[in-house]
Amino acid sequence: MSKTNILYVEDEPFLGRIVKESLESRDFVVHMATDGKQALATFREVQPEICVLDIMLPIKDGYTLASEIRQLKPSVPIIFVTAKTQTEDVLKGFESGGNDYLRKPFSMEELIVRITNLLNMTQQKNTHARESLTIGEYEFSVSRYELKYKDRVKKLSHREASLLKQLCENKNTTISRKDILLELWGDDSFFNSRNLDVYITKLRDYLKDDPSVQIITIKGIGYHFTVG
Repeated sequence: MSKTNILYVEDEPFLGRIVKESLESRDFVVHMATDGKQALATFREVQPEICVLDIMLPIKDGYTLASEIRQLKPSVPIIFVTAKTQTEDVLKGFESGGNDYLRKPFSMEELIVRITNLLNMTQQKNTHARESLTIGEYEFSVSRYELKYKDRVKKLSHREASLLKQLCENKNTTISRKDILLELWGDDSFFNSRNLDVYITKLRDYLKDDPSVQIITIKGIGYHFTVG
């Protein structure tokens, strides 16, 4: 079984060494960085399964780093560890993309339990949502929000990816506009309905290179997503 890669970002050398060695003794592979800029480069290189980030970092703070990581890999779990204790700091951590929050000083046992829980939750989600879907000649990476055609990769927005995923789940069947609107927007107002039209047009453009893939409008009802 392959070991879990962790990105650990801490600018305090003594604490960083202790945590790194403790995690490695539990069979994690720890990639450590000491500032936000170095951490982002490390993340791109190793593509870790989970990130443990301090908030007060040189060059780029943990909040900014988490937001940038979310852009690269929306599904990766992020734990903040910090001496900050104010409620607004906790809220800001979650708003910037954090999944969990651990205050310093913390025990290694608690950190490991939180890491394990988040990894298990992520694995369960991936069981229900396949990482990659084949759509004709396209490859759709659900968690990365990427649509690949041959050597070209199109980065999708969250809404575009969610809509395409919903269409894929209803492939070769008709799905109503109302169902789409309630699932993605929470209501079927006129404004949201017009937004849906815009996103359908965008997806048609993204999928135009494979004529076997079509989003057919069923007037007054919804859409029929055909593949092959």
